[in-house]
Amino acid sequence: MSQSDESDRVVSAGREIAAGADRIFELIADPAQQPSWDGNDNLASAEAGQRVRGIGEMFRMTLTKDYMVRENHVVEFEEGRRIAWLPSEPGKQPPGHLWRWELEPLGDNLTRVTHTYDWTNLRDENRMPRARATTADKLMASVDRLAALAEKD
Repeated sequence: MSQSDESDRVVSAGREIAAGADRIFELIADPAQQPSWDGNDNLASAEAGQRVRGIGEMFRMTLTKDYMVRENHVVEFEEGRRIAWLPSEPGKQPPGHLWRWELEPLGDNLTRVTHTYDWTNLRDENRMPRARATTADKLMASVDRLAALAEKD
């Protein structure tokens, strides 16, 4: 794979959100909250009580498409700052695409939020069309919806 192919497989979007990093991170690290800000309308639901607290944990989500379940394996975690996971079908190895959220506090009530979809290691040909369709605009839709929730009083 050439360098340009690899860079085309990492898509990011971000902006400043007028809320503290802890408040924003809570919306991301609690899977039950994720469907409320999912800008791809891909997430239907997640059971309560799956709040992520570290690398090696796994949380389950039900998708809107055919109500399929995904197991999300947490591979990066820093409380209040960064979380990333690799989704997979239940009981299977992750096919190699990663979702990451990074938060940079800029003040008590201002945070730079970056959302990244990295499919550099994706090897499942059946998932390639969907991966290619995951654009910065789609990521920004999630960031914007997250901001709307986090900025509420």
